[in-house]
Amino acid sequence: MHLFDAANRMLGGYGIVGGHIPLAAGVAFASKYRDDKSVTLCFFGDGAVPIGGFHEGISLAAVWKLPIVFICENNEYSMGTPLSRTLSVEDVTLKAQGYGIPGDRFFAADVLDVEKRIGEAVKRAREESMPTLVEARTYRFRGHSMSDPGKYRTKEEGEEQKRRDPLVRARKALLEGGFAEAKLKTLEDAVEAEVQDAVRFAHESPEPDASILEPTTYAGPFAY
Repeated sequence: MHLFDAANRMLGGYGIVGGHIPLAAGVAFASKYRDDKSVTLCFFGDGAVPIGGFHEGISLAAVWKLPIVFICENNEYSMGTPLSRTLSVEDVTLKAQGYGIPGDRFFAADVLDVEKRIGEAVKRAREESMPTLVEARTYRFRGHSMSDPGKYRTKEEGEEQKRRDPLVRARKALLEGGFAEAKLKTLEDAVEAEVQDAVRFAHESPEPDASILEPTTYAGPFAY
């Protein structure tokens, strides 16, 4: 929830579950008002679907026809509770019908398929200024946090899901398609080095002081 990258228009996460969904609608409203042809992608988990902000944000986006794609990454357990105990209707995209917007639901098993499906929703938002509610069924291998041992599911279930992991499948497809193992290893090593460099930078950087409080609080996401 603390990631933010203004240069790449990644406007951060928020600690209140579902609270960012109306904010994302506001960002999309700004894009439409300025006619800058931008599309907002709003990501949230299945645990945010019963929250009021989810319905308020989608309702406004539908009424105002905002260029936004709402993407529910459904990991089947929210923070640690099975879907059967949190949602009366498992298909999240059925809620799109209540607001008169398109919905798309799929299992995120292939990275290229995900790119294609999200791309269609982005195209619709940009060309028609029409929101879409997307449900990508996925799976969280680890606990929700360091204090979550994940005992609400069996080890066998987790191992079976790992065999179907889209990253594992994508790697296998690349190798079978002639992509060299050595080239993949070089790419993976470069990614790992970049991550470690970022971690090292964070650890070695001084703690921020009060001087940055006002400019980072009130500058606003579009001040760049």
